[in-house]
Parts: sequence; structure tokens; C-alpha cells
Amino acid sequence: MRIALAQFDFPVGAVAANAAHMLDLVSQARAGGAALIVFPELSLCGYPPEDLLLRESFVDACATALEGMAKQVMGIAVVVGHPSREGALLYNAASVLIEGRIAHTYRKQRLPNYAVFDEKRYFAAGPSGSANAAVFDLHGLRIGLAICEDLWHEAPMRGLVQADAQLCIGLNASPYESNKSAERDAMLLRQAQRFSLPIAYLNSVGGQDALVFDGASMLVDRDGRSHAPARAFADVLLEVDLDAEQGAFHAVTWPQDEDHSRAALNYAALVRGTRDYVRKSGFSRVLLGLSGGIDSALTLAIAVDALGAAHVTAVRLPSRYTSDLSQDLAATQAQTLGVRLLTLPIEAPFGGFLHTLQPLLAGRDSDLTEQNLQSRSRGALLMALSNLEGALLLTTGNKSEYAVGYATIYGDMCGAYAPLIDVYKTEVYALCAWRNRTGEVIPQAVIDRPPSAELKPDQKDQDSLPPYDILDAILYHFIELELSQDQIIEQGYERTTVQRVAQLVFRSEYKRRQAAPGPKITRRAFNRERRYPISSGWR
Repeated sequence: MRIALAQFDFPVGAVAANAAHMLDLVSQARAGGAALIVFPELSLCGYPPEDLLLRESFVDACATALEGMAKQVMGIAVVVGHPSREGALLYNAASVLIEGRIAHTYRKQRLPNYAVFDEKRYFAAGPSGSANAAVFDLHGLRIGLAICEDLWHEAPMRGLVQADAQLCIGLNASPYESNKSAERDAMLLRQAQRFSLPIAYLNSVGGQDALVFDGASMLVDRDGRSHAPARAFADVLLEVDLDAEQGAFHAVTWPQDEDHSRAALNYAALVRGTRDYVRKSGFSRVLLGLSGGIDSALTLAIAVDALGAAHVTAVRLPSRYTSDLSQDLAATQAQTLGVRLLTLPIEAPFGGFLHTLQPLLAGRDSDLTEQNLQSRSRGALLMALSNLEGALLLTTGNKSEYAVGYATIYGDMCGAYAPLIDVYKTEVYALCAWRNRTGEVIPQAVIDRPPSAELKPDQKDQDSLPPYDILDAILYHFIELELSQDQIIEQGYERTTVQRVAQLVFRSEYKRRQAAPGPKITRRAFNRERRYPISSGWR
């Protein structure tokens, strides 16, 4: 039997457009000889729909669209993920459409309520047993359905076996996370072997606000033999033949990645997340401040790879402290990438602020007030340019800076999207090196120079922060692993440094709550996944 797996982006809320797209793919799959086409979890409404599910009109629109799709399905079976209301309960469901009707509906049994997931806010858990139609017949083959979290648990999988399923199809909306694929692949292999059941794992693809779905769909034969994952972050109609007797798959159309490195996948996630956020927000162009430093240089490369050079504007915003080297490096990169480069000096607005504040500044030594005014002058000009040109502003800060508050609220934090918000500084260097592997897109001098905000004479980041390799290691243990300060100190880190970093993280929560969203690539991203009180007595 030939099966088509639709590894595509189905945007949140675009119910009618998603239904139309799915019907087009149904026609393609049928023309290619497929007996079955499968779409991802909640593909009809997009994932995650969040509080759209609280709107009765939205759920009604999904039901109407599903019924309309069913009437047009002939000559092929279709599995669609959608919300399903039954009385007072709402389910995360998948329905099987056959010959003009909704033949079966399965309701997800295990609802994740951790990390980025909060499905128990919206859905009821589907029942186990025959009342929940998880298995259906197609051309003599018993096909079982599982929705994402179901695959990880014994009871839903055992239910498929007890219903004599010969194939498990998993519909998923599983966001990308660096190094997560190994855990997923091991789970699929383990479940296939344990239950002697071939598994076709279909995952969503595309960016949705702070989440990026990587696709990377998988096939595992009944004996536990795994096939290479499909290409990550790519929209593709996957085709596979199933030998039911052997419980084995034979890929027909199954493009794969050549580079599976951490840097390659992380970079692809940032590019896909940026592209989809910009376009889904109704923009076609972006702009960003290009300082001659490494963070803005990497952000520019991501923006160009996501949208094309013609849709990106870089802006130099020199101050009295900006070095000639910074100016030159920004110009070099802009020329290399072929992007439009503007120069808007900030001396005049900065001087205006100083003049207005002069009675209050008189007799005081220069401090953060003046430094932040420079950053806020830049932010105001960039936002004005965003208004003038209808371009979405990208902000360029990284996770290390956001973690400890080394960013100016209403200044360099201005922007609608932050491609590096979940990228530690050390990873920024790794991504730059990876991007330059085929040519120097990011000037080597940008990578080699000591990082500096250039807000005062001879300023260096390391004047205010621990070395980034130490800072990032402490942040990883504190944020990703949720270790206590004492536990981190026991790892060999200096006590006062750990305590200082922890205090900076706690004190900066109010800034992060006002930060632009950006693509999640780590285990614990800020805001959606790591939710700390802004004011707290816990230290």
C-alpha cells in the first residue's frame, strides 16, 4: 500500500486556506497512486491554536470545513487532525475521510501539559477502548492512529495492538529543540519493537510565533529498523510503500538532509522561524541595526537567507563612540550580502536628550543613563524607519544578554522579532562559523574582535560580564537544568560569579516579559517555556 505523508505548514487560524491546501495535496497523492494521505496533528486549524479554541465560532468553522472536505474525498482515504466538540467537551482529534464521509474519529488520549504544551487547558482526554475509533480498515489493512503524546505511552499503543492494528500512524506537532531528535528516534524504535508494529511518524513543519516545527518525519519498521528522517524544515509530500506482510517500509519520495550537525539544524530553525513569522505577520520586508558586532552580523545573515537580500535593509547608527572598524565591517557585510545599507547617525537625537536632561545631569558622573539614551536613540530611529517603510524590525540580542539583562529596554530590545533570543553567545559563534563554511558571509574580523556595546570609550562586554564560555555554562545549568546556585557551585564554578549571575537572571525578568518573541531552539526558552514571576522574594 502506498501512503502519502503531508509534511507541510498549516498556519494557525487559516482554516479555509488549510482545507483548500489539503484538498490540493489529496489530489496529488491520489494521482501518485496513494491509497492513504495523512496530515499532521490539528492540521485543519494549525498548531497551537491556543485560545482560539475558546471561541465557539472558531470550533464551528473547523467542523464545517471538515465536513466540506469529507464530501470532496473520493478514491483515497484521508486522515486529518482537527478540534472536535462533542457536547460540552472538546477533543484533539483525527478523522478518517473515506468516499465522501467522515468514517472514523479518534480522540487523543494523552494530553501534554509541560514545557510549551498546555493542552489540558483546552481539551478533554479521549477515552480508551473501542468507543474511541483508533483503528480502521483500509484495503484489508488494519491501521491504527496515535496523536503525538500517545506514541510515548504504553496504554494507547497497547490498545492498537489489542485492536489488531498492523500499522501505526502518528500525527504530530512536535516543536524543534536542539538535540531532541535522538530521544524521539529512540522512543519510536523502542515502541515499534515492543509492540511489533511499524510506525509512520508525521510531524508538522514551519514557524508559529516562538515555536518552529522541524518536520523530520520518520519511518520505523516492525522489527525496529529505522529509516533516515525526512528533510528537516522542508515542506514536502512524502510517499512510502508499506509491505504489510513484512511490516516494512520502502521509501518512494523521501528527501533527506546531508548535514545533520547541531549548527546546521539550529541555523535552519532560525531561518525558517524568521521567514514564517515575518510572512505570517503580513510583512514582506525587514530591517535591523547593523553594528559591526557578531550578533547583528548573524541576524543579518539569517534575514537574508530567510527572505532574500532585496527584502532586507541594514542600518548603521553610529555614535561618538562607534569605531571606524565597526562602520567598515558593517559596510563590508552589507555589500557581501547585497543588502541595502542606510546610515542614520544618532548624535543629534542623543544630544537632544542630553540637552533636555542637562539640569538633572549637571554635577553627575556619566553612567548607564547616558549609555541607555544612546541605545534608545537607536531604537526610536529604527522604529520610525519601520513605520516609514512598512518593514518589520528585527532585534539582535542573544539569550545570554537577555538572561542577565545586558540589553536596553526600549533601546536595542526594540523590535517585533528576535531571531537570536534563544541562542547563547557561544552558540552565536558556532553558527557564524557554520554559516561561513562555504564563504565568508560574516567578516572574520567581526568574529575575532572582542564584543562591545560601544556605549562608552574602550567598552568591552567582559568589563560587565564573566567570559561568555563561563557565563553560558552557568546559565545552562541554571536555566535549562534548573539547578540551584549551590548545585552549580558544586560543579566547580566560582561562588560569587554564580551568585551574581543568578541575581542578574532574577532581576531581568521584567525585561524579558517585554521582549519580542523569537524561535525556540533550546530545552528551556524564556517566556513560553520558562515562566517565572516578575516580582519574587525567592533568590
